Amino acid sequence: MKESKDFFWPSYVDLMTALFLTMLVLFVLSYKLFKDKQRDNDKLIYDLKVQVQEKRKLDEIKAALKRLESNYFIYNERYKRYELNFPVTFSPQSAVLPAEAQAPLVKAGRFLLSQMQAIKNDDNVQYLIVVEGRAAKDLRYPANDPHNLDGPAVRQLSYSRALAVIRLWEQAGLRFPNNLEVVAAGSGFRGAGRYTGSQEALNKRFIIQVQPKIGSIGK
Repeated sequence: MKESKDFFWPSYVDLMTALFLTMLVLFVLSYKLFKDKQRDNDKLIYDLKVQVQEKRKLDEIKAALKRLESNYFIYNERYKRYELNFPVTFSPQSAVLPAEAQAPLVKAGRFLLSQMQAIKNDDNVQYLIVVEGRAAKDLRYPANDPHNLDGPAVRQLSYSRALAVIRLWEQAGLRFPNNLEVVAAGSGFRGAGRYTGSQEALNKRFIIQVQPKIGSIGK
């Protein structure tokens, strides 16, 4: 009986030690899984809060831009953009703003500035205002004729037309705040939503695009 007890006791200790180590390992693994799950939940909650914040800000921006629709700007539903609501007809190959268009363009710029200033900027969202100039093809020549080549000269012409608008605004004393970056762009004979056929001449216009800068929302 004594030998049997001596043999059983060390085995019992080993068994209990093994069970303890097993329970310890399971506890550590369970704790790690719990902490990982907690981190995942915390990240999910944070992401949801950011999405809600971004949604609210985008709704605010959308409401503010909606007020641009006026005598100065019209919203093109098909291409999701704002366009001037009055024609600006340049002389062929010229980037000089017609005299009759300058006063309406200044009023349009002031109106644009006032509407953008009405957007709350508590979270330092930045905006990009793109003034895109365009050019019209010469319908006296076929589309593949060198006169209608969308080359550097045409791109420079359309860019210069957009730049003329920004320069006009500057001369009129319009000063856009730092969170509104105004840039000129020229799309030449290209760009989405061009007029075609007998309406080709209508492409001598400006497209006004206002977008929040990527990365400036939800910081």
